[in-house]
Amino acid sequence: MPLRAFAMACALLALAGCAGATPISELLQNSSKYNGKTVSVEGEVKESAGLLGRGAYQIKDDTGQLTVLSESSAPPPTGSKIGVKGVFEALLTIGSRSLAVLR
Repeated sequence: MPLRAFAMACALLALAGCAGATPISELLQNSSKYNGKTVSVEGEVKESAGLLGRGAYQIKDDTGQLTVLSESSAPPPTGSKIGVKGVFEALLTIGSRSLAVLR
């Protein structure tokens, strides 16, 4: 239970710092504009996996879905509404589809 409380506290702190969140579709459609820049997104955690204090999760807003990689904390629980700030990395773009992550 303490781990869950800690994850929720981290999520609330992240939400507080996400004023002016960028829609995920904007990041994916204009990946070269945002590549390497710090951005904020908010949405619902759809899938998550973690191990040894690191993790990855999918965050989904009304416009799209993005993978978030965390090297310093476990991922929030699936279903959580969160905001997150990180460096956007466009890994691959084919036509109008982009594979990208937020670190």
